[in-house]
Order: sequence, then C-alpha cells, then structure tokens
Amino acid sequence: MLCVYENDEKGDEPSKAGILGNMQTLYETVKKAQMVVQVEAVRVQKELAAAEFDGYCEGELIKATLTGNQQFVRIEITEAAMELGAEKLSLLVNEAYKDAHQKSVQAMKKRMSDLAQSLGMPQGLSEGLKQQ
Repeated sequence: MLCVYENDEKGDEPSKAGILGNMQTLYETVKKAQMVVQVEAVRVQKELAAAEFDGYCEGELIKATLTGNQQFVRIEITEAAMELGAEKLSLLVNEAYKDAHQKSVQAMKKRMSDLAQSLGMPQGLSEGLKQQ
C-alpha cells in the first residue's frame, strides 16, 4: 500500500490534515469492500440454500438429499433396502447421508473459494465468509 503525506510549510513533517484525509479515504474504501463482500456472500449462501446434493449408499439403494448449506431435504429408500432389515438399513441411510453431506460441503467450499478469488482476496480468507 502506498501512503502519500502532505508536508507542512517546513517540509519536514506530514500535516495532520493530510494524514487524516488519507485515513478517512482508506476507511471508506475498506467499508465499501466489506459491503461488497457481505452482499456477495449472502448471494452465494442463498444459491447454496436453493441447491440440492444427492448422496448414495453402496448399490444406490438409498438416496439422501441435502441443500448446499447442509440442511436435510429428503431420504429415498428402495424396497430392496427395506428388505435388508433395520440394522443394515440404518447403516445404509447413514452412508447415503454422509455422501450427500460431503458433496454439499465441497460445493460450499468451492463457491466460497470462487467468491474470494473473484473479489481478489488471498486464498484462505474464504473460510471467514462462511461465518457471515
């Protein structure tokens, strides 16, 4: 970052007016950037809330669906899965849910990373966007 200071009459010290003016400009720029980040993060979160991700168990006997912000939507269980008994059915439901959850989380990370990159933010800062 380049800071420019206005010198007083003697030319040996920056003037207080110049420093305060630069600080005010910097403050306003930072506030505008925060607003852009917040607006874009909300937009991405709305997109994720509307998106659905399907996860499957082995053999695709069960399908679990979650939104992009990891909210449960539905579970679909085939007749073949029902015939396996309660214990096996429970394991398959868990497997399908975990698969959907993993896909949802990966999509969220990708979208937040893309957002951070489009805003010119250094990699790794998108982690903070998820907390908005």
